[in-house]
Amino acid sequence: MSRVHPVPGRLHGRRAIVTGAARGIGAEIARTFAAEGARVAVLDVSAGGAEKVAAEVGGSAHVVDLRDVDATRAALDAAINALGGVDVLVNNAGILRQAPLLEIAPDEWDDMFAVTTRPVLVATQVAARAMIAAGTGGAIVNMASMAAKTGGAGQGHYAAAKAAVMALTRVAALELGPHGIRVNCLCPGYVLTDMGAATRTPEQVAEWTSLSPLGRLGETTDVARTALFLASDDADYLTGQAINVTGGMVM
Repeated sequence: MSRVHPVPGRLHGRRAIVTGAARGIGAEIARTFAAEGARVAVLDVSAGGAEKVAAEVGGSAHVVDLRDVDATRAALDAAINALGGVDVLVNNAGILRQAPLLEIAPDEWDDMFAVTTRPVLVATQVAARAMIAAGTGGAIVNMASMAAKTGGAGQGHYAAAKAAVMALTRVAALELGPHGIRVNCLCPGYVLTDMGAATRTPEQVAEWTSLSPLGRLGETTDVARTALFLASDDADYLTGQAINVTGGMVM
């Protein structure tokens, strides 16, 4: 079946920051945005990965451990300076860990929120202030998960962190809307990325595939094209939404 490709130039002239963009979904979002005319700043803890993707998209690389609040603010400021402003922020960075509920240690819980949730707040604060100062509005896209809506055995800390991202998205949409800033989040289902490779088996892939009416798992391009839509003027009247990208696994 032929795949529909996005209309070229939907982000022409826009300045975008993507966190966790050294690989997987984040890297695909950076490539998609650049192909659609955006100038992209790539943030990631992996120096080699960030520089590689930045070189691919003709953007700038900013290495940062998002657990460090001050370093996160500094990296966002550097990215905004490199771009000459910011129109789009994609809070994509996160980690995937699994453990039975009764075995999740407090430090594992804290680390999940320190990487997956708190940076969404910090990056949103920095970028939104710049957008408000510029007076031209903007779009923020946060990465939640199907797990935020459905839960999942072994995902107590992950599902809770992603549910917090979804709640924060709604609050940000309410508070930033008067400034012309739209805030939405994506809730991907099972996407075949490097991050999840170590925790999946062929049997799991077959089981997950059977859950989708479309008969396949997600690809990074499926998520990136939906992020493109939310970042573009095509979604000009969308804010505060948590959009499923699950192949019908969640309806």
